[in-house]
Amino acid sequence: MRVAYIARPPYTGAALPRHFLTGTELSAAELDALLARALQLKAAPHSSRALAGRSVALLFEHPSTRTRTSFEAGIVELGGHPMVLRPGETQLARGESVRDTALVLSRTVAAIGLRTGSEATLAELAEHSTVPVLNMLSPEHHPCQALADLMTMREAFGALAGRRLAYVGDGNNVARSLAILGGLAGVDVTVAAPAGHQLEPGAGARLTEDPASAAAGADVLYTDVWVSMGDDPSTADARRAALAAYRIDDALLDRAAPGAFALHCLPAHPGEEITADVLYGGRQRIWDQAENRRHAQKALLEWLLA
Repeated sequence: MRVAYIARPPYTGAALPRHFLTGTELSAAELDALLARALQLKAAPHSSRALAGRSVALLFEHPSTRTRTSFEAGIVELGGHPMVLRPGETQLARGESVRDTALVLSRTVAAIGLRTGSEATLAELAEHSTVPVLNMLSPEHHPCQALADLMTMREAFGALAGRRLAYVGDGNNVARSLAILGGLAGVDVTVAAPAGHQLEPGAGARLTEDPASAAAGADVLYTDVWVSMGDDPSTADARRAALAAYRIDDALLDRAAPGAFALHCLPAHPGEEITADVLYGGRQRIWDQAENRRHAQKALLEWLLA
């Protein structure tokens, strides 16, 4: 018996998938609902089977601790299979195009996560994928981290509107995502950074070079490493010198609002951007913040696949 082959029709774009690349894809109402759902999932980690019988591809161009473990564990808790793909484990390493990779993975998995050193790669993957693509980190954005940050603040304060967050240090992808998503949630975000390390005007945050004024009255102080993975190693000493005054310590926390706490997206370098006393002391919620990556990303996956 001859079986006729019926080709799948080409993707026409008629039903575009949701993507999560910068955080601007969310409305204020969607962000509010997503954070509420994340808290529900934290209270009952195994209550959702949104990924039962489905796989999610996780493409890593860079090493990872929190991103990889939080996504793997979260996908399993949702009933799915995390398909972790490291550098050299796909044909991308041998010159296959991002477009072809997107088309193939779209036939195999329910969603694709990418941790990349290239905004162009992220954009091309999303352009050609017929399943949701989510940004697990790119040079300009880290929106999954910002979701966990806002979840941690909501866990501590309840409502987010009117709360003040002061980011102190290098104006990088984390600071930009905090400005975007924090602004969407009604959080007043200030970024204190020296000239040459500041966010671009119009990013959505108040900009200053004075860490003390940024911290004054803030509900949360936030920082990140001074030398990131994508930075030129030859500039490390110069970066540390430029950012030396932008450290979260107890004195800076004393300038913040009563009950203020520190956040850090990790990994940390105690003695540089944050003191060990703050990192491991009672005036931080950094380890809650790290755990909340898992719960916030589970809520995100539910939203993307809804």
